[in-house]
Amino acid sequence: MSFDEMWGQARSDAVARQQSSMRLNQLAASGGGGAGGRDYAVTSPDLKAVGNEAQELYHGLEAGAFHAGANTHTAATSLDEDGFRTGSAMWTAWDTWRSQAEALLSACAHIHNHLEDTVVTHAKHEETLVTNLSVEQINKHFK
Repeated sequence: MSFDEMWGQARSDAVARQQSSMRLNQLAASGGGGAGGRDYAVTSPDLKAVGNEAQELYHGLEAGAFHAGANTHTAATSLDEDGFRTGSAMWTAWDTWRSQAEALLSACAHIHNHLEDTVVTHAKHEETLVTNLSVEQINKHFK
């Protein structure tokens, strides 16, 4: 599967997940809702799924993005040595590709790590909230 196909599939999967998990606040739009209504809801499994997609994209791109580096180096060096300007153009194209691929890899890693951290942090906050509410209920009976 090519990068464009993988990227297109990842985007369409993310859109499908977003559409299935988004709950628009129709009451607020029609004038009957309050300011406290939710515009959308995202669950931990949704965040984890998007993070996993970013990680899969990262590994797929990492495996395929740089395999031509050694051959490009050999070809560009050979062309440069033979006096062709095409060699320096190959170096420029390779440097641009490498730089953009590294930026995309970094973005994928950042997305994955951020969403994983969000899921863990949310779970910890939920646990703290449940514990605090339970303690408050118990303390009510001892006053």
